[in-house]
Amino acid sequence: MEKANQDIRKMIRDSGLKYWQVAERYGVNDGNFSRKLRTELPDKEKVKILMIISELNGLKGEAENGK
Repeated sequence: MEKANQDIRKMIRDSGLKYWQVAERYGVNDGNFSRKLRTELPDKEKVKILMIISELNGLKGEAENGK
């Protein structure tokens, strides 16, 4: 059985971010964020989280490049 929200999970994993980082920016604690991912999220909510991951990944890239 495949876990729900695989696209979000994969994007977090591939970006090297931690769940707590995404949860913090999303405005919930990491435990609640993990529980939220147990069931498939509505598209609107998914888009918001995917945008947060992209944003954090961009900030991470800037920090690694010394900007």
